[in-house]
Amino acid sequence: MNNITIYNHNLTSRKLSTFSGEDQSVRRVEDITEALWGTRVSPSTVSNLNQKIYERIEEWRQRPLRNRYVYTYLDGLWLKRAWGGEVENVSILVAIGVNEMGFREVLGVSEGMSEDKESWRNLLRNLYGRGLRRIDLAISDKAAGLIEALPEFYPQAKWQRCVFHFHKNILHKVPKQKREEVIPMLKAIHAQEDAQSAREKAISVAAKLEDLKLGPAASILLQGIDESLTYYRFPREHHRSIRTNNMLERIMKEIRRRTRVVGSFP
Repeated sequence: MNNITIYNHNLTSRKLSTFSGEDQSVRRVEDITEALWGTRVSPSTVSNLNQKIYERIEEWRQRPLRNRYVYTYLDGLWLKRAWGGEVENVSILVAIGVNEMGFREVLGVSEGMSEDKESWRNLLRNLYGRGLRRIDLAISDKAAGLIEALPEFYPQAKWQRCVFHFHKNILHKVPKQKREEVIPMLKAIHAQEDAQSAREKAISVAAKLEDLKLGPAASILLQGIDESLTYYRFPREHHRSIRTNNMLERIMKEIRRRTRVVGSFP
């Protein structure tokens, strides 16, 4: 799998990137242009530039998807938006695809008021309408809205529950003083050579959790184990990359880092 690297090619792009991360105001743009070129641009010029940027973003969002993407990672994050004098939470849903050559690409980004079924339907409908007619494997955490919406557009797609988030769900039911003992047990399940061995290991681990008086954790493990083993149906050399959506999580973490200083978006 190839890494996505973003370069700032020159002083101008570096300065403008600091603007996007630090402030949203026209005054801030005026300060930056004065620092760069010794003169301030007018508010109308800034407005026109913003309009051109929005047009380019929308063009990118609606571009045709002509490649075949074997794996698709889906996740969402929450940002704050100022609207009508109030600040409200909005969800940003993101899809990243891996094509047959192993290259990754951001396929789509969609805004919703929550991570419910309708919000995920909007994103999936957009992907399908732009040419993404098949998904072999969708990787995500257990988002109920996504799981319900996925078969409507991609009935043949298999779903992989992110192992990392699955383990977190289990550990949520484990007292902190016992987690160091439980974590290696959970990791051993998904270190098995095949799905059947992993399933048998999960049953064994669940019994040990019961012995440790961790019945709720054992129940989550047994109820969700099959959802976390789908990756075994795909090439072994891909297992490490497709059993979690950590690749997308890293991108989402970077988005959170860059947007945290903004506060709320207009």
